[in-house]
Amino acid sequence: MKLSKLVLLAVVAAAIAAFVGLDLGRFLKLDYLQSSQAAFAALYAEQPWTVRAAYFAIYVAVAGLSLPGAAIVTLAGGGIFGLGWGLLLVSFASSIGATLSFLAARFVLRDGVQARFGKRLADINAGVEREGALYLFSLRLIPVVPFFVINLAMGLTTLRTWTFYWVSQLGMLAGTAVYVNAGTQLADIHSLQDVASPGLLGALVLLGVFPLLAKAAMNYLQKRQVYARWNAVRPKSFDRNLVVIGGGAGGLVSAYIAAAVKAKVTLVEAHKMGGDCLNYGCVPSKALIKSAKLAHQMQHAERYGLHSSLRTEDGGQALFSFKKVMQRIHDVIAAIAPHDSVERYTGLGVEVLQGYAKIINPWTVEIALNDGGKQTLTTRSIVIAAGARPFVPPLPGLDEVGYVTSDTLWDEFAKLDEVPRRLVVLGGGPIGCELAQSFARLGSHVTQVEMAARIMAREDLEVSDLAAAALRADGVDLLTSHKALRCEKVDGEKVLVVEHAGVEKRIAFDQLLCAVGRSARLTGYGLEELGIPTHKTVQTNEYLQTIYPNIYAAGDVAGPYQFTHTAAHQAWYAAVNALFGDFKKFKADYAVIPWATFIDPEVARVGLNEQDAKEQGIAYEVTKYGIDDLDRAIADSEAHGFVKVLTVPGKDKILGVTIVGTHAGDLLAEYVLAMKHGLGLNKILGTIHTYPTLAEANKYAAGEWKRAHQPHQLLEWVRKFHDWKRG
Repeated sequence: MKLSKLVLLAVVAAAIAAFVGLDLGRFLKLDYLQSSQAAFAALYAEQPWTVRAAYFAIYVAVAGLSLPGAAIVTLAGGGIFGLGWGLLLVSFASSIGATLSFLAARFVLRDGVQARFGKRLADINAGVEREGALYLFSLRLIPVVPFFVINLAMGLTTLRTWTFYWVSQLGMLAGTAVYVNAGTQLADIHSLQDVASPGLLGALVLLGVFPLLAKAAMNYLQKRQVYARWNAVRPKSFDRNLVVIGGGAGGLVSAYIAAAVKAKVTLVEAHKMGGDCLNYGCVPSKALIKSAKLAHQMQHAERYGLHSSLRTEDGGQALFSFKKVMQRIHDVIAAIAPHDSVERYTGLGVEVLQGYAKIINPWTVEIALNDGGKQTLTTRSIVIAAGARPFVPPLPGLDEVGYVTSDTLWDEFAKLDEVPRRLVVLGGGPIGCELAQSFARLGSHVTQVEMAARIMAREDLEVSDLAAAALRADGVDLLTSHKALRCEKVDGEKVLVVEHAGVEKRIAFDQLLCAVGRSARLTGYGLEELGIPTHKTVQTNEYLQTIYPNIYAAGDVAGPYQFTHTAAHQAWYAAVNALFGDFKKFKADYAVIPWATFIDPEVARVGLNEQDAKEQGIAYEVTKYGIDDLDRAIADSEAHGFVKVLTVPGKDKILGVTIVGTHAGDLLAEYVLAMKHGLGLNKILGTIHTYPTLAEANKYAAGEWKRAHQPHQLLEWVRKFHDWKRG
């Protein structure tokens, strides 16, 4: 702790010690005040300004040090100075003293508290940033809340000092007036309970509730204002309770929930049901990864005591049909498609329309149907779940040489007789890494280009390094810190020009895959015309509402995550709030969000990693278990990777987990459950895990934590006990 903080603590401690040791509290009691009232009045008549100044300083000290007796000092202000001067002195002295207490808490405690609990306080800080003044005003008006507690607690937040001061000055005025006025009748007061009758306290509580009522009224007025230009077209009745735009994960779940609670719901999808995940993302990529992994295992069958079967005798071209691999991917999509089909959702009670939806006004959606017709629906609420599309960088010459994205490669590569001989992958994120490794395992010469210094930059450095090593081991020519400059065609050959350390390099290729990220679909839905703010995503509040309270957004189009499971998670909040928000709204909860990258070995994470914890200034301990020690992993020849758990220092509370290894995405589920429900490593350690399974890695990681936190002193006494028992 800095010397200045220690000095301040010492001064405060000395002042409090003097107050207690010298029994100064006896001067802050009602009987002393009443017995000395005449003497104070006489002194005030002789030296009014000196008495006022001394009283002001004493009050500031009492409030600033949070000493007991502030109520008595307030009564004294009325008894000595009368209502006018008493209210003036007490009002300013109490606010200044409260601000000093606020600043002391901020100076001494806030940095440490924010460093340790920063992530958990993020929502509180955001709330204070938005509505801190209103919240503080409400607390100041309700006298049953100890003011010294408010001072200290607010000092730990990000509330501005000036805001704290003026709100305190205004908010405490009503209560101060009551006590100062009571002080003018000091002789008739026998206890502090006489100051405020139940009726008066009730009135003050009503004053405290008033800001909340004012907030509700303000929200109502804002709602009227945002809808003002549309009032003339607001329907008197509605065709639907909910219209959902987009048939991906977010839209499907929103529509399903609405139908399940018997709402009348229409789902509009212009292209393929199931969205990106089924048709272009999760499903086809995992089917490809499986085929590529099997090919890799067959090529390295000697690891399992078998003969390699996908190479010619001279070790040449792999013997498999790329067309059949791509056909299998489309077969997998077709097998899963019925889960998300028009027929299934129609059977669940959802009206499904195939076409392009545009929001005409806050209650009207116009659908240009794929068959050429048009339909207009009025609706109480709307959920925008339009998803995202691959981002294509503005690279000179890209259109001339041609390219595929994670959306288009499945159809384009299905036309090929053989795997692309030379494939360039732009991007070192999860999508780029998964596809680069898979095509390398299928026989492509893959060059992966990443502008940043490492791939998978959201993960810890050791994870990025391990992933890079795995890709290179499979033959990927991984070029980090390389910036793509342009594409060219030279004598019919396609070339990508990159720059590294100031030097240009030319990479010839047959196919180029853009995998540099995805951007939300924001155009064509009427958002611009309605004035709904967008910045990379549709801007929403914590309830997933846009500026129009009846229009919601969920999934990739809303952010902040671009995962199928978070889209489905958000969809619950969007649908429930849209249908039942008049009674109760729910804030979207992002406290425990897992994700995985399905390279080999897989990388899965939930919560904080070390990189995040350091950036946010959160204290942590690391426990690590190497999967190379796990029996099942050894038996499967998959003995590589680790489980890394971050915990609160000295406690088993889990802050985050990173798992690298085979089936890491599946192993992560136990930690997701534990974090969601507040279970620590001791609970995981005490749970029976089937032997031999990969899931035992979680138990052994918990065991590593337990071993590092053994009660050494107690165990030494236990050792002595056993020595004694042996005689």
